[in-house]
Amino acid sequence: MAKRDYYEVLGVSRTASAEEIKKAYRKKAVQYHPDKNQGDKASEEKFKEATEAYSALSDANSRAKYDQFGHAAFESGAGGFQGFGGDFSGFEDVFGDLFGAFFGQAAGGGGRTRGRAGRDLRYDLEVTFEEAIFGVEKNIPVTKRVLCEACDGSGAKPGTKPVTCKTCNGHGQVRIQQGFFSIQRACHDCSGSGKSIGHPCGSCSGSGLKQSQSKINVKIPAGIDNGQRLKLRGEGEAGTGGGPNGDLYVQIAVKDHPVFERQESDIICEVPIGYPIAVLGSEIDVPTL
Repeated sequence: MAKRDYYEVLGVSRTASAEEIKKAYRKKAVQYHPDKNQGDKASEEKFKEATEAYSALSDANSRAKYDQFGHAAFESGAGGFQGFGGDFSGFEDVFGDLFGAFFGQAAGGGGRTRGRAGRDLRYDLEVTFEEAIFGVEKNIPVTKRVLCEACDGSGAKPGTKPVTCKTCNGHGQVRIQQGFFSIQRACHDCSGSGKSIGHPCGSCSGSGLKQSQSKINVKIPAGIDNGQRLKLRGEGEAGTGGGPNGDLYVQIAVKDHPVFERQESDIICEVPIGYPIAVLGSEIDVPTL
């Protein structure tokens, strides 16, 4: 099933302000929260759909990407985008190579491609109302690809080394003549690395990366709100060819509280009183955090 437009999911216009988007998501989150609709799969899916939409539209950069490219901006198989918050590697390669050909140089300078950055990751973390108010530290399990220890990320069998790619002579790019235009593209034999692996590492099958599980400590700041996210720089998947690691985005979902409700920076508490108190006035005890 095709994904619905994120603005349609939240019920806002494409020109909605950040505050309007935030309020719309909060309304949806309260309406479809799993704790309020236990066992209701439809509500659970709508909650996830609203959270996904807010994740994309709450950040100015990701919203700009979505406005320009739609859902393709966050799909790993489209145009080189690498998941939520991923880079524009595919578009960068295409346009960088094209402009490089016009000016007589390859993208990245010197005719050699740069290392590829690791993929960004996302982790959905649910915290209690009190934890969101006072802050907390959490250890979260993360599964990601890291550099293979056996080959130190080279992809070559221990005792051997990658050799210069014969197709591109180590440049990582090949020049293709198309009519009046001469453009450069990533070499299909070495995937733009400039190196060829004759004997792949048996541990990582020549990719240079291996799946790994680890625990990461996350500090949740006091006062964090539902739908906000934390960015842990460099905690995503490992880059290849000397490229930087990706980032880890922790998406926060705050559980509803049976007594308190949050509105912006205020906490609301409803306390029922009898008619005589309403008429004559009195003093009552109210709970606080």
